[in-house]
This record gives sequence, structure tokens and C-alpha cells, in this order.
Amino acid sequence: MERKHADLLRERFSCELDSKPLITLRIPDDYQFMDPELVAILRTELAAQLEI
Repeated sequence: MERKHADLLRERFSCELDSKPLITLRIPDDYQFMDPELVAILRTELAAQLEI
């Protein structure tokens, strides 16, 4: 998710996001759907965020 998308979510859903973190993984949008490299990056980044 790009910063502009995060800002848009905060703008549109400010009440729902009130005092909740919005985490952006800063993964470039350079991958195709279900690209194995992207899946590996997501697993690593999400595990760190979710403390798995």
C-alpha cells in the first residue's frame, strides 16, 4: 500500500480507525497476483507484524 492509499483510508474511515494503527508494509507494487516472491515477502512481513 502506498502512502496515498493509507492517507485515503484514514480520511474515509477515520471513525473506524480511531486510535487503531494502520500498518503499511511498503512493498512495491511490482508483482503479479500470487507471485511466489511476493507471497514469501508477505509471509515474512506479516509474521513480524503479527508476532507469529
